[in-house]
Order: sequence, then C-alpha cells, then structure tokens
Amino acid sequence: MPSEENAIGFLAHPSDGPHPGVVMIPDVFGLADHTRDIATRLAGEGFAVLAVDPYRLCGGVGAFDGPAAALRFIEGLSDPLILDTLQQGIDFLAAHKAARGQRIGVTGFCMGGQYALLGASACTGLSACAPFYGMLRYPEGLDPVRKPRSPLDALPDLRCPVLGFYGAEDEIIPVSDVQALRRGLARTPHKGEVRLYPGAGHAFMNDTRPQLYRKAAALDAFALLHTFLHAELG
Repeated sequence: MPSEENAIGFLAHPSDGPHPGVVMIPDVFGLADHTRDIATRLAGEGFAVLAVDPYRLCGGVGAFDGPAAALRFIEGLSDPLILDTLQQGIDFLAAHKAARGQRIGVTGFCMGGQYALLGASACTGLSACAPFYGMLRYPEGLDPVRKPRSPLDALPDLRCPVLGFYGAEDEIIPVSDVQALRRGLARTPHKGEVRLYPGAGHAFMNDTRPQLYRKAAALDAFALLHTFLHAELG
C-alpha cells in the first residue's frame, strides 16, 4: 500500500488509481500513528486517504493532561483556521494523481468529527461526510471569532450526505445532542443518518486505548463507513 508523509499530512492509497478520495481529520492529539493506521486500513478498501495535520496552520498541538483540558484546548482553537487547513487538504487530494477526477469525502474522530461536520457545511469539493463522536454544541461564552457557530448551528448550510457515529455512553457528547443532530439532518435536502451504539463511549474506535475501545461497535462502524463512502463517492 503506497503511503507518504507530505506537507499536508499522511497520504495512503492503492497502487493503481485514481480512486475516490477521503480527507481524514485526527482527534485532538493530532496526526499520530493511530490515525495513520485507520487511514491505511481505509485505503485498503479502495480509497485515496489523506490524514491531514490539523494544526499545521496554528502552531501545533497543545499540552493537556485530561479530557477537561483537551476540551478547553479545542474550545480555544480557531475554527476558520482549521477549516482553511481542511480546505487545503481537500484541494491537495483532488489534484493528486491518486484521486484526481474522483469525488472527495471527509471523516474525522473526536475533534476531527466536529470539524468534518463543520467542513461539510463550509468547505467546497466534498461529496460525503462521516463524523465520529465530535462535539456538536458549543458552550456559551466562547470567542465568536474563533467559534462562529457550532456544528448543529451550521447544518442549514450542509452541502453533502452525512453518516454520523456516536456512543450512547459518551460523557462528552450527550445523547440529546445526537438526537438534535438527527432532527437537524432531517431538515436538510441531503441524506442524513446517525448510528448510536449502546455500551460505547467516546473514542470507541481507538484500539490504542483499551479502556475506551469497543470492538463490536468499531468493526460495525468501519464496515458502515466504507460502504457509505463507496456509495456516495462512487
């Protein structure tokens, strides 16, 4: 499976091509081996996958020692700057020989799921969006320049179909927000579906964190992910 590190992030793709493209946005820890592993697995399903470095325009990942600190870090990030980074990734992949002429989708995990959904409402060149357990509703009082609107508030501008994945036991993403996402997607002109996994919490896809990983949910979600992307990207 050909792969390369480049100025945008990590690219993995089948040896022939071109193939449908997927831009992948990592969790709050940034472009790590876990993200590269998921990107390589998805490339094995017939996609050209670019895992972007989400912090390349904003100075690198911050230091935090737990979920609360990680959330504060995410709440302080500039959404417009991260979305500029995502747009650069979309444009890079669309021009690369591994995906040139093919449709492009976006997926992401935790923070990346948040920005995948925001990107599907703001970026150009996307034909599918598959967010995993990203923040949906921002708390009050955040800087409106850095946080102009939450993913739920951005749904009226949605530009492509969505398949979202969430855990019913997520201590960060309330089920009430997931239900609000379902209702919001139903009001858009695009296909929208949400999978809510009983017994799964935040980061249930992350097999490098045994206390959070839920194998059955992760396997089901990955199978649904590539089926959805093949259907929407061709």
